[in-house]
Amino acid sequence: MGGTGQRLGGLLNREPRVVAAGVGVLADALVQQAVPVEGVDWRPPPPGTEAALAAVLGRPGQAAADALAVGRMLTARPELVDVRPAGEVLGLEPGTFLHAGPPLEWERASGPMRGALVGAMLLEGLAATPEEAAGALARGAATLDPCHHHGTVGPMAGVVSPSMWMLVVRDAEHGGTAYCSLNEGLGKVLRYGAYGPEVIERLRWMGAGLGPLLREAVRRHGPVDLLSIMAQALQMGDELHNRNRAATALLVRELAADLAAADAPRDRVAEVFRFAGGNDHFFLNAGMAAAKAAADAARGVPGSGLVVAMARNGTDFGIQLSGTGDRWFTGPAGVPDGLYLGAYGPDDANPDIGDSAITETAGMGGFALAAAPAIVRFVGGEVPDAVAATQRMYEITLAEHPALQIPLLSFRGTPAGIDATRVVRTGILPVIDTGIAGREAGTGQVGAGLVEPPAEVFTAALLALAEDGSRPEPPR
Repeated sequence: MGGTGQRLGGLLNREPRVVAAGVGVLADALVQQAVPVEGVDWRPPPPGTEAALAAVLGRPGQAAADALAVGRMLTARPELVDVRPAGEVLGLEPGTFLHAGPPLEWERASGPMRGALVGAMLLEGLAATPEEAAGALARGAATLDPCHHHGTVGPMAGVVSPSMWMLVVRDAEHGGTAYCSLNEGLGKVLRYGAYGPEVIERLRWMGAGLGPLLREAVRRHGPVDLLSIMAQALQMGDELHNRNRAATALLVRELAADLAAADAPRDRVAEVFRFAGGNDHFFLNAGMAAAKAAADAARGVPGSGLVVAMARNGTDFGIQLSGTGDRWFTGPAGVPDGLYLGAYGPDDANPDIGDSAITETAGMGGFALAAAPAIVRFVGGEVPDAVAATQRMYEITLAEHPALQIPLLSFRGTPAGIDATRVVRTGILPVIDTGIAGREAGTGQVGAGLVEPPAEVFTAALLALAEDGSRPEPPR
Protein backbone atom coordinates (compact mmCIF):
# COMPACT_ATOMS: atom_id res chain seq x y z
CA MET A 1 0.00 0.00 0.00
CA GLY A 2 2.90 2.32 0.79
CA GLY A 3 4.15 2.32 -2.83
CA THR A 4 0.65 2.93 -4.18
CA GLY A 5 0.07 5.76 -1.70
CA GLN A 6 3.33 7.43 -2.68
CA ARG A 7 2.43 7.27 -6.37
CA LEU A 8 -1.04 8.71 -5.73
CA GLY A 9 0.40 11.40 -3.51
CA GLY A 10 2.86 12.33 -6.24
CA LEU A 11 0.06 12.63 -8.77
CA LEU A 12 -2.10 14.71 -6.45
CA ASN A 13 0.77 17.07 -5.65
CA ARG A 14 1.54 17.83 -9.31
CA GLU A 15 0.54 21.16 -10.79
CA PRO A 16 -2.88 20.88 -12.48
CA ARG A 17 -2.84 20.63 -16.26
CA VAL A 18 -5.58 21.65 -18.64
CA VAL A 19 -6.09 20.10 -22.07
CA ALA A 20 -8.06 22.36 -24.44
CA ALA A 21 -9.65 20.91 -27.56
CA GLY A 22 -11.50 22.81 -30.23
CA VAL A 23 -12.41 26.11 -28.55
CA GLY A 24 -9.48 28.49 -28.72
CA VAL A 25 -11.05 31.31 -26.75
CA LEU A 26 -11.23 29.17 -23.60
CA ALA A 27 -7.59 28.19 -23.86
CA ASP A 28 -6.58 31.83 -24.40
CA ALA A 29 -8.49 32.88 -21.27
CA LEU A 30 -6.69 30.28 -19.17
CA VAL A 31 -3.29 31.26 -20.56
CA GLN A 32 -3.97 34.87 -19.55
CA GLN A 33 -4.50 33.57 -15.99
CA ALA A 34 -1.12 31.77 -16.08
CA VAL A 35 -2.77 28.34 -16.14
CA PRO A 36 -0.71 25.75 -18.07
CA VAL A 37 -2.70 24.68 -21.12
CA GLU A 38 -1.96 21.93 -23.63
CA GLY A 39 -3.79 22.56 -26.89
CA VAL A 40 -5.11 19.71 -29.00
CA ASP A 41 -5.92 20.21 -32.69
CA TRP A 42 -9.19 18.29 -32.76
CA ARG A 43 -12.61 18.74 -34.29
CA PRO A 44 -15.63 16.42 -34.44
CA PRO A 45 -15.95 14.11 -37.47
CA PRO A 46 -18.08 15.45 -40.33
CA PRO A 47 -21.82 14.83 -39.92
CA GLY A 48 -22.92 11.62 -41.58
CA THR A 49 -19.61 9.78 -41.09
CA GLU A 50 -20.37 8.30 -37.67
CA ALA A 51 -21.73 5.00 -39.00
CA ALA A 52 -18.88 4.61 -41.49
CA LEU A 53 -16.27 5.28 -38.80
CA ALA A 54 -17.91 2.76 -36.49
CA ALA A 55 -18.09 0.16 -39.29
CA VAL A 56 -14.43 0.52 -40.25
CA LEU A 57 -12.98 0.88 -36.75
CA GLY A 58 -15.08 -2.01 -35.43
CA ARG A 59 -14.30 -4.38 -38.28
CA PRO A 60 -12.41 -7.50 -37.14
CA GLY A 61 -8.87 -7.51 -38.48
CA GLN A 62 -8.85 -3.82 -39.41
CA ALA A 63 -5.73 -2.99 -37.42
CA ALA A 64 -3.94 -6.02 -38.85
CA ALA A 65 -4.83 -5.00 -42.42
CA ASP A 66 -3.51 -1.48 -41.91
CA ALA A 67 -0.36 -2.83 -40.24
CA LEU A 68 0.24 -5.16 -43.19
CA ALA A 69 -0.18 -2.38 -45.74
CA VAL A 70 2.02 0.16 -43.98
CA GLY A 71 4.58 -2.56 -43.25
CA ARG A 72 4.94 -3.20 -46.96
CA MET A 73 5.38 0.54 -47.59
CA LEU A 74 8.09 0.91 -44.94
CA THR A 75 10.06 -2.17 -45.96
CA ALA A 76 10.33 -1.20 -49.64
CA ARG A 77 13.92 -0.86 -50.89
CA PRO A 78 13.84 1.43 -53.95
CA GLU A 79 16.85 1.31 -56.24
CA LEU A 80 17.60 3.29 -59.39
CA VAL A 81 18.41 0.58 -61.93
CA ASP A 82 18.11 2.16 -65.39
CA VAL A 83 17.27 5.21 -67.50
CA ARG A 84 15.28 4.58 -70.71
CA PRO A 85 12.89 6.33 -73.12
CA ALA A 86 9.21 6.27 -72.17
CA GLY A 87 8.31 4.70 -75.50
CA GLU A 88 10.40 1.66 -74.56
CA VAL A 89 9.59 1.14 -70.88
CA LEU A 90 5.95 2.26 -70.89
CA GLY A 91 4.99 1.27 -74.42
CA LEU A 92 3.69 4.74 -75.23
CA GLU A 93 2.58 5.20 -78.82
CA PRO A 94 2.86 8.51 -80.73
CA GLY A 95 0.03 10.78 -79.65
CA THR A 96 -0.35 9.16 -76.21
CA PHE A 97 0.54 11.38 -73.26
CA LEU A 98 0.53 10.67 -69.54
CA HIS A 99 -0.33 13.41 -67.06
CA ALA A 100 -0.33 14.04 -63.32
CA GLY A 101 -3.29 13.47 -61.05
CA PRO A 102 -6.59 11.67 -61.54
CA PRO A 103 -8.17 11.27 -65.01
CA LEU A 104 -8.70 14.48 -66.96
CA GLU A 105 -9.97 15.62 -70.37
CA TRP A 106 -8.67 18.59 -72.39
CA GLU A 107 -11.94 20.49 -71.79
CA ARG A 108 -11.34 20.54 -68.02
CA ALA A 109 -7.57 20.97 -68.13
CA SER A 110 -6.03 23.99 -66.40
CA GLY A 111 -3.67 26.46 -68.04
CA PRO A 112 -0.39 24.80 -66.98
CA MET A 113 -1.69 21.34 -67.94
CA ARG A 114 -2.72 22.62 -71.36
CA GLY A 115 0.65 24.35 -71.77
CA ALA A 116 2.53 21.15 -70.94
CA LEU A 117 0.44 19.13 -73.39
CA VAL A 118 1.04 21.73 -76.11
CA GLY A 119 4.77 21.49 -75.41
CA ALA A 120 4.63 17.70 -75.66
CA MET A 121 2.93 17.97 -79.06
CA LEU A 122 5.72 20.28 -80.25
CA LEU A 123 8.43 18.05 -78.80
CA GLU A 124 7.05 14.96 -80.54
CA GLY A 125 6.69 16.77 -83.88
CA LEU A 126 2.90 16.37 -83.89
CA ALA A 127 2.36 20.10 -84.43
CA ALA A 128 4.40 22.97 -85.85
CA THR A 129 3.03 25.79 -83.71
CA PRO A 130 1.41 26.13 -80.27
CA GLU A 131 -1.85 27.16 -81.93
CA GLU A 132 -1.85 24.08 -84.13
CA ALA A 133 -1.07 21.88 -81.12
CA ALA A 134 -3.88 23.37 -79.02
CA GLY A 135 -6.34 22.94 -81.87
CA ALA A 136 -5.39 19.32 -82.38
CA LEU A 137 -5.68 18.59 -78.65
CA ALA A 138 -9.10 20.23 -78.54
CA ARG A 139 -10.22 17.93 -81.37
CA GLY A 140 -9.11 14.86 -79.42
CA ALA A 141 -5.93 14.17 -81.44
CA ALA A 142 -4.11 12.82 -78.35
CA THR A 143 -4.87 10.09 -75.85
CA LEU A 144 -4.53 11.27 -72.23
CA ASP A 145 -4.07 8.93 -69.27
CA PRO A 146 -2.88 9.43 -65.67
CA CYS A 147 0.75 8.61 -64.87
CA HIS A 148 -0.43 6.57 -61.86
CA HIS A 149 -2.20 4.14 -64.18
CA HIS A 150 1.20 3.16 -65.60
CA GLY A 151 3.31 2.84 -62.45
CA THR A 152 4.58 6.35 -63.11
CA VAL A 153 4.62 9.73 -61.40
CA GLY A 154 5.32 13.16 -62.85
CA PRO A 155 5.94 16.48 -61.06
CA MET A 156 3.53 19.40 -61.60
CA ALA A 157 1.71 18.80 -64.93
CA GLY A 158 3.56 15.48 -65.07
CA VAL A 159 3.24 15.17 -68.84
CA VAL A 160 5.16 12.22 -70.27
CA SER A 161 5.51 11.69 -74.01
CA PRO A 162 7.15 8.75 -75.84
CA SER A 163 10.55 10.42 -76.46
CA MET A 164 11.09 11.56 -72.86
CA TRP A 165 13.61 9.59 -70.83
CA MET A 166 12.50 7.91 -67.61
CA LEU A 167 14.20 6.94 -64.38
CA VAL A 168 13.51 3.25 -63.70
CA VAL A 169 13.26 2.46 -59.98
CA ARG A 170 12.87 -1.10 -58.74
CA ASP A 171 11.71 -2.16 -55.28
CA ALA A 172 14.32 -4.76 -54.34
CA GLU A 173 12.17 -6.04 -51.46
CA HIS A 174 8.72 -6.47 -53.07
CA GLY A 175 9.66 -6.58 -56.76
CA GLY A 176 7.65 -3.62 -58.08
CA THR A 177 8.92 -1.01 -60.55
CA ALA A 178 8.11 2.70 -60.76
CA TYR A 179 9.06 5.39 -63.27
CA CYS A 180 9.53 9.14 -63.39
CA SER A 181 10.79 11.54 -66.04
CA LEU A 182 14.04 13.51 -65.73
CA ASN A 183 13.92 16.84 -63.92
CA GLU A 184 14.20 19.96 -66.11
CA GLY A 185 15.08 22.46 -63.38
CA LEU A 186 13.02 25.46 -62.23
CA GLY A 187 11.40 28.46 -63.88
CA LYS A 188 10.06 28.23 -67.44
CA VAL A 189 9.89 24.46 -67.85
CA LEU A 190 7.36 22.07 -69.39
CA ARG A 191 6.09 20.70 -66.10
CA TYR A 192 5.00 24.22 -65.08
CA GLY A 193 3.19 24.67 -68.39
CA ALA A 194 5.84 26.58 -70.36
CA TYR A 195 6.44 25.57 -73.99
CA GLY A 196 8.69 28.25 -75.52
CA PRO A 197 11.60 27.39 -77.85
CA GLU A 198 14.07 27.22 -74.95
CA VAL A 199 11.85 24.65 -73.21
CA ILE A 200 11.66 22.39 -76.25
CA GLU A 201 15.39 22.79 -76.94
CA ARG A 202 16.23 21.75 -73.37
CA LEU A 203 13.96 18.69 -73.58
CA ARG A 204 15.57 17.61 -76.86
CA TRP A 205 19.03 17.92 -75.31
CA MET A 206 17.83 15.85 -72.33
CA GLY A 207 16.70 13.14 -74.74
CA ALA A 208 19.84 13.19 -76.89
CA GLY A 209 22.52 13.95 -74.29
CA LEU A 210 21.47 13.68 -70.65
CA GLY A 211 19.37 10.51 -70.86
CA PRO A 212 21.87 8.31 -72.73
CA LEU A 213 24.80 9.36 -70.51
CA LEU A 214 22.80 8.75 -67.34
CA ARG A 215 21.79 5.33 -68.65
CA GLU A 216 25.42 4.44 -69.28
CA ALA A 217 26.46 5.65 -65.82
CA VAL A 218 23.66 3.85 -63.95
CA ARG A 219 24.27 0.59 -65.79
CA ARG A 220 28.00 0.80 -65.11
CA HIS A 221 27.40 1.64 -61.46
CA GLY A 222 24.73 -0.95 -60.75
CA PRO A 223 21.63 -0.38 -58.58
CA VAL A 224 21.72 2.94 -56.70
CA ASP A 225 20.29 2.70 -53.17
CA LEU A 226 17.83 5.61 -53.14
CA LEU A 227 16.56 5.01 -49.60
CA SER A 228 20.08 5.44 -48.26
CA ILE A 229 20.47 8.72 -50.12
CA MET A 230 17.10 9.97 -48.86
CA ALA A 231 17.91 9.04 -45.26
CA GLN A 232 21.21 10.94 -45.44
CA ALA A 233 19.62 13.93 -47.14
CA LEU A 234 17.00 14.33 -44.39
CA GLN A 235 19.85 14.66 -41.90
CA MET A 236 21.48 17.27 -44.14
CA GLY A 237 18.49 19.63 -44.27
CA ASP A 238 16.28 18.29 -47.10
CA GLU A 239 12.62 17.31 -46.78
CA LEU A 240 12.70 15.64 -50.24
CA HIS A 241 9.93 17.57 -51.97
CA ASN A 242 10.68 21.27 -52.23
CA ARG A 243 14.24 20.97 -50.95
CA ASN A 244 16.49 18.36 -52.60
CA ARG A 245 19.86 20.10 -52.51
CA ALA A 246 21.61 17.52 -50.34
CA ALA A 247 20.01 14.55 -52.10
CA THR A 248 21.03 15.93 -55.49
CA ALA A 249 24.62 16.36 -54.32
CA LEU A 250 24.67 12.82 -52.94
CA LEU A 251 23.27 11.33 -56.17
CA VAL A 252 25.71 13.24 -58.36
CA ARG A 253 28.60 12.10 -56.13
CA GLU A 254 27.37 8.51 -56.32
CA LEU A 255 27.36 8.55 -60.13
CA ALA A 256 30.31 10.90 -60.69
CA ALA A 257 32.98 8.30 -61.41
CA ASP A 258 30.71 6.36 -63.74
CA LEU A 259 29.71 9.52 -65.61
CA ALA A 260 33.36 10.49 -65.96
CA ALA A 261 34.10 7.03 -67.41
CA ALA A 262 31.43 7.41 -70.09
CA ASP A 263 32.39 6.79 -73.69
CA ALA A 264 31.57 10.35 -74.76
CA PRO A 265 33.41 13.63 -75.51
CA ARG A 266 34.55 15.49 -72.40
CA ASP A 267 32.44 18.54 -73.19
CA ARG A 268 29.26 16.41 -73.29
CA VAL A 269 30.10 14.83 -69.93
CA ALA A 270 30.90 18.25 -68.46
CA GLU A 271 27.56 19.55 -69.72
CA VAL A 272 25.74 16.78 -67.85
CA PHE A 273 27.66 17.55 -64.65
CA ARG A 274 26.85 21.26 -64.97
CA PHE A 275 23.17 20.59 -65.54
CA ALA A 276 22.75 18.09 -62.70
CA GLY A 277 24.96 19.98 -60.25
CA GLY A 278 23.24 23.27 -61.01
CA ASN A 279 19.71 21.90 -60.61
CA ASP A 280 18.88 21.49 -56.91
CA HIS A 281 15.75 19.52 -57.81
CA PHE A 282 17.58 16.98 -59.95
CA PHE A 283 16.96 14.29 -57.30
CA LEU A 284 13.26 15.11 -56.87
CA ASN A 285 12.12 12.83 -59.68
CA ALA A 286 14.18 9.90 -58.38
CA GLY A 287 12.71 10.45 -54.92
CA MET A 288 9.20 10.54 -56.40
CA ALA A 289 9.74 7.23 -58.17
CA ALA A 290 11.12 5.76 -54.93
CA ALA A 291 8.03 6.92 -53.04
CA LYS A 292 5.77 5.54 -55.79
CA ALA A 293 7.47 2.14 -55.56
CA ALA A 294 6.99 2.11 -51.78
CA ALA A 295 3.35 3.19 -51.97
CA ASP A 296 2.56 0.65 -54.69
CA ALA A 297 3.97 -2.12 -52.50
CA ALA A 298 1.16 -1.32 -50.05
CA ARG A 299 -1.67 -1.58 -52.60
CA GLY A 300 -4.34 -4.24 -52.63
CA VAL A 301 -4.72 -5.06 -48.93
CA PRO A 302 -8.48 -5.68 -48.43
CA GLY A 303 -9.99 -3.40 -45.82
CA SER A 304 -6.97 -1.14 -45.37
CA GLY A 305 -7.55 2.61 -45.25
CA LEU A 306 -3.90 3.40 -46.00
CA VAL A 307 -3.56 6.15 -48.62
CA VAL A 308 -1.39 4.90 -51.49
CA ALA A 309 -1.69 7.92 -53.80
CA MET A 310 -2.32 11.65 -53.48
CA ALA A 311 -2.21 13.47 -56.81
CA ARG A 312 -3.42 16.69 -58.45
CA ASN A 313 -3.98 17.57 -62.09
CA GLY A 314 -4.46 21.32 -61.66
CA THR A 315 -8.24 20.91 -61.54
CA ASP A 316 -8.92 17.95 -59.23
CA PHE A 317 -7.22 16.53 -56.17
CA GLY A 318 -7.48 12.74 -55.93
CA ILE A 319 -6.52 9.97 -53.51
CA GLN A 320 -6.50 6.18 -53.68
CA LEU A 321 -6.60 3.70 -50.79
CA SER A 322 -4.92 0.33 -50.43
CA GLY A 323 -8.26 -1.37 -49.78
CA THR A 324 -10.35 0.21 -52.57
CA GLY A 325 -8.36 -0.78 -55.66
CA ASP A 326 -7.75 1.75 -58.42
CA ARG A 327 -10.79 3.90 -57.59
CA TRP A 328 -10.13 7.65 -57.34
CA PHE A 329 -11.82 9.87 -54.75
CA THR A 330 -11.66 13.44 -56.01
CA GLY A 331 -12.46 17.01 -55.06
CA PRO A 332 -11.42 20.48 -56.22
CA ALA A 333 -7.70 21.25 -55.97
CA GLY A 334 -6.92 24.25 -53.77
CA VAL A 335 -4.52 27.13 -54.41
CA PRO A 336 -1.34 26.85 -52.27
CA ASP A 337 -0.63 29.47 -49.62
CA GLY A 338 2.96 30.59 -49.99
CA LEU A 339 5.55 32.99 -51.35
CA TYR A 340 5.59 34.33 -54.90
CA LEU A 341 8.38 35.13 -57.34
CA GLY A 342 8.91 38.70 -58.54
CA ALA A 343 5.67 40.55 -59.21
CA TYR A 344 3.50 37.42 -59.19
CA GLY A 345 0.74 37.06 -56.61
CA PRO A 346 -2.20 34.82 -55.64
CA ASP A 347 -4.24 35.98 -58.63
CA ASP A 348 -1.58 34.47 -60.93
CA ALA A 349 -1.62 31.06 -59.23
CA ASN A 350 -3.18 27.91 -60.60
CA PRO A 351 -4.81 25.40 -58.24
CA ASP A 352 -2.43 22.75 -56.96
CA ILE A 353 -0.98 20.38 -59.54
CA GLY A 354 1.34 17.36 -59.72
CA ASP A 355 2.04 13.79 -58.64
CA SER A 356 4.80 14.98 -56.31
CA ALA A 357 2.51 14.58 -53.28
CA ILE A 358 3.53 10.92 -53.53
CA THR A 359 6.45 12.08 -51.35
CA GLU A 360 4.06 13.07 -48.54
CA THR A 361 2.17 9.81 -49.07
CA ALA A 362 5.35 7.93 -48.16
CA GLY A 363 6.46 10.14 -45.24
CA MET A 364 8.52 12.87 -46.89
CA GLY A 365 7.91 16.43 -48.08
CA GLY A 366 5.44 18.25 -45.86
CA PHE A 367 5.54 15.36 -43.38
CA ALA A 368 9.29 15.92 -42.93
CA LEU A 369 9.29 19.72 -42.70
CA ALA A 370 10.94 19.56 -39.27
CA ALA A 371 14.03 18.10 -40.98
CA ALA A 372 14.36 21.15 -43.25
CA PRO A 373 13.89 24.38 -41.27
CA ALA A 374 15.40 26.36 -44.16
CA ILE A 375 12.37 25.43 -46.28
CA VAL A 376 10.32 28.14 -44.58
CA ARG A 377 12.29 30.74 -46.57
CA PHE A 378 10.91 29.13 -49.73
CA VAL A 379 7.32 28.32 -48.76
CA GLY A 380 6.62 30.85 -45.99
CA GLY A 381 6.12 30.63 -42.23
CA GLU A 382 8.58 30.27 -39.37
CA VAL A 383 10.75 27.39 -38.15
CA PRO A 384 8.35 26.47 -35.31
CA ASP A 385 5.61 26.18 -37.94
CA ALA A 386 7.64 23.56 -39.81
CA VAL A 387 8.21 21.55 -36.64
CA ALA A 388 4.55 21.80 -35.65
CA ALA A 389 3.44 20.65 -39.11
CA THR A 390 5.47 17.45 -38.84
CA GLN A 391 4.32 16.77 -35.29
CA ARG A 392 0.68 17.19 -36.35
CA MET A 393 1.11 14.54 -39.07
CA TYR A 394 1.85 11.85 -36.48
CA GLU A 395 -1.84 12.09 -35.54
CA ILE A 396 -3.03 10.82 -38.94
CA THR A 397 -0.35 8.27 -39.83
CA LEU A 398 0.01 4.59 -39.02
CA ALA A 399 3.74 4.43 -38.37
CA GLU A 400 7.10 6.17 -38.19
CA HIS A 401 9.56 5.49 -40.98
CA PRO A 402 12.48 3.43 -39.63
CA ALA A 403 15.02 4.81 -42.11
CA LEU A 404 13.88 8.41 -42.61
CA GLN A 405 14.73 10.14 -39.34
CA ILE A 406 14.54 13.77 -38.19
CA PRO A 407 17.52 15.06 -36.14
CA LEU A 408 15.53 17.97 -34.66
CA LEU A 409 13.03 15.47 -33.19
CA SER A 410 15.75 13.33 -31.60
CA PHE A 411 15.95 11.18 -34.74
CA ARG A 412 12.32 10.19 -34.60
CA GLY A 413 11.14 8.56 -37.83
CA THR A 414 9.03 10.70 -40.14
CA PRO A 415 5.26 10.20 -39.88
CA ALA A 416 4.42 7.73 -42.65
CA GLY A 417 1.36 5.94 -43.96
CA ILE A 418 -1.66 8.27 -44.01
CA ASP A 419 -4.77 6.59 -42.59
CA ALA A 420 -7.93 7.95 -44.23
CA THR A 421 -9.94 6.92 -41.18
CA ARG A 422 -7.75 9.00 -38.85
CA VAL A 423 -7.97 11.98 -41.18
CA VAL A 424 -11.77 11.90 -41.00
CA ARG A 425 -11.87 11.14 -37.29
CA THR A 426 -9.49 13.97 -36.28
CA GLY A 427 -10.22 16.52 -38.99
CA ILE A 428 -6.46 16.96 -39.49
CA LEU A 429 -5.57 17.13 -43.18
CA PRO A 430 -2.21 16.16 -44.71
CA VAL A 431 0.15 19.07 -45.30
CA ILE A 432 1.84 19.25 -48.71
CA ASP A 433 4.62 21.63 -49.67
CA THR A 434 4.58 22.35 -53.36
CA GLY A 435 5.54 24.61 -56.22
CA ILE A 436 2.97 27.03 -57.62
CA ALA A 437 2.35 27.09 -61.37
CA GLY A 438 1.08 30.15 -63.21
CA ARG A 439 -2.61 30.04 -64.11
CA GLU A 440 -2.00 30.96 -67.75
CA ALA A 441 -0.45 28.41 -70.12
CA GLY A 442 3.18 29.23 -70.90
CA THR A 443 3.86 31.18 -67.68
CA GLY A 444 5.95 28.67 -65.74
CA GLN A 445 6.57 28.74 -62.00
CA VAL A 446 5.26 31.70 -59.99
CA GLY A 447 6.00 30.61 -56.41
CA ALA A 448 5.98 27.87 -53.78
CA GLY A 449 3.95 27.15 -50.67
CA LEU A 450 1.82 24.78 -48.62
CA VAL A 451 -1.55 23.26 -49.46
CA GLU A 452 -4.03 20.78 -48.00
CA PRO A 453 -6.30 18.31 -49.81
CA PRO A 454 -10.06 18.91 -49.83
CA ALA A 455 -11.55 17.15 -46.80
CA GLU A 456 -14.32 15.56 -48.85
CA VAL A 457 -11.95 13.18 -50.64
CA PHE A 458 -11.18 11.42 -47.36
CA THR A 459 -14.84 11.34 -46.38
CA ALA A 460 -15.75 9.74 -49.73
CA ALA A 461 -12.91 7.22 -49.36
CA LEU A 462 -14.02 6.30 -45.85
CA LEU A 463 -17.62 5.74 -46.98
CA ALA A 464 -16.41 3.49 -49.79
CA LEU A 465 -14.19 1.56 -47.39
CA ALA A 466 -17.13 1.06 -45.02
CA GLU A 467 -19.39 -0.17 -47.83
CA ASP A 468 -16.79 -2.61 -49.15
CA GLY A 469 -17.76 -6.13 -48.14
CA SER A 470 -14.16 -7.40 -48.27
CA ARG A 471 -12.85 -8.56 -44.94
CA PRO A 472 -9.48 -7.19 -43.87
CA GLU A 473 -6.62 -9.41 -44.85
CA PRO A 474 -5.05 -11.43 -42.01
CA PRO A 475 -1.35 -10.75 -41.34
CA ARG A 476 1.19 -13.01 -42.92
